[in-house]
Amino acid sequence: MSEKVKVIGAGLAGCEAAWQLAKAGIECELYEMKPRKFTPAHKYKGFAELVCSNSLKADRVESAAGMLKEEMRRLGSVTMECAELARVSAGGALAVDREKFSDAVTERIRNSEFITVIEDEVTEVPEGRVIIATGPLTSDALAESIGKICGEYLYFHDAAAPIVTFESLDMEKAFFASRYGRGDADYINCPMNKEEYERFYEALVNAESAPLKEHDREHFSKDGFKVYEGCMPVEVLAKRGEDTLRFGPLKPVGLTDPRTGKRPWACVQLRAENTAGSMYNLVGFQTNLKFGEQKRVFSMIPGLENAEFMRYGVMHRNTFINSPKLLNEQFNMRERPELYFAGQMTGVEGYIESAASGIFAGLNMARQIKGLTPVSLPETTMLGALSKYISSPETENFQPMGCNMGILPEWGERVKDKKLKYKLLAERGLADLDRLTAEL
Repeated sequence: MSEKVKVIGAGLAGCEAAWQLAKAGIECELYEMKPRKFTPAHKYKGFAELVCSNSLKADRVESAAGMLKEEMRRLGSVTMECAELARVSAGGALAVDREKFSDAVTERIRNSEFITVIEDEVTEVPEGRVIIATGPLTSDALAESIGKICGEYLYFHDAAAPIVTFESLDMEKAFFASRYGRGDADYINCPMNKEEYERFYEALVNAESAPLKEHDREHFSKDGFKVYEGCMPVEVLAKRGEDTLRFGPLKPVGLTDPRTGKRPWACVQLRAENTAGSMYNLVGFQTNLKFGEQKRVFSMIPGLENAEFMRYGVMHRNTFINSPKLLNEQFNMRERPELYFAGQMTGVEGYIESAASGIFAGLNMARQIKGLTPVSLPETTMLGALSKYISSPETENFQPMGCNMGILPEWGERVKDKKLKYKLLAERGLADLDRLTAEL
């Protein structure tokens, strides 16, 4: 094969796409502009850097995220392989040490005989066989080139949560536990009584946000940022109502404050950021507050009065293409079949969703090169349902979609028990995937 596939971007999606090509014995060039140039959200030199959170969501197969992760494992995912090596305690979720995870992915990619890494910024969409996986923070020049091909861009704003050091926490006020005692006591819990919560709430909703960058001002209206619901800044969420946080990231259900023997009025949870347990992130505390305001307001949380912030929360604009008007369900363009897209740029929202789209794009690019028919995944699989969602021409007002059980076809008969229903849906999808892969 004379022409190497060009994979643009070494995030989760790009690494998975390159990995699938390498598994098929197809040579590719993987372009990554780090460490020569970083986006506003990326800081680490390695590939597959996790920016917003270190959690890959629930690990139970009967959950949407757990089902998708199991599909990825069966499709030979490098993300799943490396996530197991870098796993940190997180109750029923799969969370990882960010640096160990990135290092593991980077090592595998760099050591592949079929992948040539090129550390350079791509400013124009190349000719030939290309997979664009540059993510929602694609550099301006390349974004402009993609815009000329696609004709239409959409956007939303995304945010990351702060990280604090464990040694700076007051564990006389905080305690280790998981909700309802499920699994190990993996989360640090900072309980609040009614008075503490009300003081914190007032400070949060009146805190000062960071100023908008020039290119974002045109997208800011009296209604606020156009944000993705799954990554809503905590201060924006709080302004929906005084009890919104208590039924969201600060919900106290399933927890008992050992100091009082009762359920707290509200509770902030912290999740381990690395395997050493030296850093923790504030779960659900994505934010666009000024750094000084974050220090002031979040230090009002019991146990965090003297917290040392290793990273403050940040907000940035994410961009994605109007995939239903442009892409086939195999993630390639209808008008230019040798050009594939993968990752959040396609409108799949989330780490594992992005990685899974990279698997599918790489797999189908390999089949295209070998003259094989493209693969369509069963709509009963989570990845199959997502690929159909982003490629349905009938979709109007397209918005990013993460994995969820609601996008799967209904079970044939009524099942009252929701957990049982999800289990049946997951088993059906995985069985259908196994039948397909056996045929392939």
